[in-house]
Amino acid sequence: MSILKQRLHVTIRGAVQGVGFRPFIYRLATELGLVGWVNNSAQGVLVDVEGTQAQLQNFLLRIEQQKPPRSIIQSLESKFLAPIGYQQFEIRTSTGGEKSATILPDLATCSDCLREIFNKSDRRYGYPFTNCTNCGPRFSIIEALPYDRTNTTMKKFQMCIHCQSEYENPLDRRFHAQPNACPECGPQLELWERDGNVLALHHQALIQAAASICQGKIVAIKGLGGFHLVVDARNEAAVQKLRRCKQREAKPLALMYPSLESIQVHCQVSELEAKLLRSPQAPIVLLQRKLASHAIAPSVAPGNPYLGVMLPYTPLHHLLMAELGFPIVATSGNLTDEPICIDEKEALQRLSSITEVFLVHNRPIARPVDDSVVCVMMGREMVLRRARGYAPLSIQGAGSWELGAEEQLPTTTPDSQLLTGAQQCAPSDSLLAVGAHLKNTIALCVKEQVFVSQHIGDLETVPAVNAFERAIADFQLLYQTQPVAIACDLHPDYLSTQFARNSGMPAIPVQHHYAHVLSCMAENNLIGMHDSQPVLGVAWDGSGYGLDGTIWGGEFLLVTETSFERVAHLHTFRLPGGEKAIKEPRRVAIGLLYEIFGDEVFEMKHLVPVQAFNDRELGILQTMLQRNLNTPVTSSMGRLFDVIASIVGLRQQNQFEGQAAMELEFAIAGFDLDECYSFEILATSSPAIVDWLTMVRGILVDIEFGLSIAQISTKFHNTLVEIVVAVAKSVGEGKIILTGGCFQNKYLTERAIKRLQAENFYPYWHQRIPPNDGGIALGQIVAATFH
Repeated sequence: MSILKQRLHVTIRGAVQGVGFRPFIYRLATELGLVGWVNNSAQGVLVDVEGTQAQLQNFLLRIEQQKPPRSIIQSLESKFLAPIGYQQFEIRTSTGGEKSATILPDLATCSDCLREIFNKSDRRYGYPFTNCTNCGPRFSIIEALPYDRTNTTMKKFQMCIHCQSEYENPLDRRFHAQPNACPECGPQLELWERDGNVLALHHQALIQAAASICQGKIVAIKGLGGFHLVVDARNEAAVQKLRRCKQREAKPLALMYPSLESIQVHCQVSELEAKLLRSPQAPIVLLQRKLASHAIAPSVAPGNPYLGVMLPYTPLHHLLMAELGFPIVATSGNLTDEPICIDEKEALQRLSSITEVFLVHNRPIARPVDDSVVCVMMGREMVLRRARGYAPLSIQGAGSWELGAEEQLPTTTPDSQLLTGAQQCAPSDSLLAVGAHLKNTIALCVKEQVFVSQHIGDLETVPAVNAFERAIADFQLLYQTQPVAIACDLHPDYLSTQFARNSGMPAIPVQHHYAHVLSCMAENNLIGMHDSQPVLGVAWDGSGYGLDGTIWGGEFLLVTETSFERVAHLHTFRLPGGEKAIKEPRRVAIGLLYEIFGDEVFEMKHLVPVQAFNDRELGILQTMLQRNLNTPVTSSMGRLFDVIASIVGLRQQNQFEGQAAMELEFAIAGFDLDECYSFEILATSSPAIVDWLTMVRGILVDIEFGLSIAQISTKFHNTLVEIVVAVAKSVGEGKIILTGGCFQNKYLTERAIKRLQAENFYPYWHQRIPPNDGGIALGQIVAATFH
């Protein structure tokens, strides 16, 4: 008696292309005696199999249990159909259709490939472009979906007979590894002079590049997602020269070390930090320096107790670092505020004033992908810059948010003016979000998935804006979709906002801090829950355009299912000089002190911010404040950090964004103190006002009595935490969202989380989406689609 066979059709969505998923299915199906086929489609992986009911049930169970380690299954849908009598199991060619498959990020070199490139008897010994289905380029080479070699920048490299054999063997780990290559048939290295003259080829190019680094030269190296500018991290003169040429005064530079053991000589490395360094994402990890370490040049990260460190993540980097044996500076290949270079000919034009030699290769890079930056916050990963290794994985996301088209968007509530036009966009529509002005990313919502781009950068220059526009066109091309609307920031002068308004599509302005809160809520699956209660969002950053036309930044937002209410904010003060004040903490300090003392402040010569100006400059500032000339009003917490840093004498002018605030945090230096300053919450008005007056007066008294900067900074940070707790108690909602650039501050964030938990609140903070403006695009998508 024959056993009745059934047919099962399975659709698997997620990061399932380029990770060995089809050979895994092939091996599993043949092991279980199933017949049918598997292929890649534009939606993911499709499987059609026949077997007994018991075999098929076991097949489904083992897909979930034994999937390839680099894969991410976001959904697995199956249905039983009438059998059609397959005779064998095969891997079929890919199909097209509507593009919704998750594109995998670039993956760091796996242990198997690493062994091969250092094995003298292996045919890939010393080959800098070795890869397999478990590692190598993905997002940086893909040009279209589905993920097949013909749709990547590897299409011009025809595989040799040996690589082709690996590619076609379902039992080989390079089966359908699209970038598969070897020294005989794949990309090659060259070393160029500034004029493009070739100095060396292949392995000799790498050897000579290493020699140039040892000689103190600046070398431009074309890597996975763009160029690095590289110097010996121990050579102070070389690092200073790099800073001068790159026009980067003081912002910390990233380091690459040969091994984890060499990192541990210079830095404290926790178990989680070690895991992050060695992960497939291989990000830059912020690590605390060891006090006894003096090997790294002081100019790498001046005055900073942390180093941004990564391990080699491509065979090229592994081979280079093995040749050098010491840490190098590996910073983005660009001038300050410009996008990273990805093409060798472009690099000759843009970087020839910086570097002396160029280590290049002939594998084209489809798009710039910078290094990601992470830190450990409260025992878990927090991404500060989301790029290589993380982007463009979709935010799992709209499907798990349990949001439906039946949710109505507000049109009449007082704060709903920020969502004009949002009611035109349903969750099933394609929607683009263009992010903020600084740390820009974009996001594309395709049906139930939100794809957030890699870090694009600050939109301060023409090349940066061009890169922003290319990223938008790139995403639309990859997913073959035309958005029905564009979500943007409320600020009318942001270039991203102007792009949206000039696009010809409906523009949906979203208030900046509302977007911050929603991005954190989305990441923590707090959007659209059936039992959803309002949450209190604490959004603290440098600036964001407010509904009242002032500069917000010290915000407490009560977020409901459909809108938000500004329930409290920092007491406002003025910024004499507007944009100029953002770069000069001394100006911000004068503006705030003027709120307390009026014209008298200009006679208080004992105050450090007053001492930072000459009499003529003080006279100009006084006139500006008296007459309200170019002195915009702000409630910014980021600017309050600047004020305190200036008052205590830490910094009067910023050389990069957030420098004064960082130095104020670093000043704590492990100081253990629970004291805080007094403050008031003026609840008689709506929204309530968090008054810093008594706190600032207390700081001035402490300065007069000679308290150390460490003590004052610790008390200041403690005060901010108590403000969060006090407002949370006043509002009375249990879930507290901590978001915005200020919550990159480790001391502030971890103390706030602990204090909120001690008071029985439920704090939520960021993990894979940055708390800074790199997370704004996701929040804009959520606001425009679901709120």
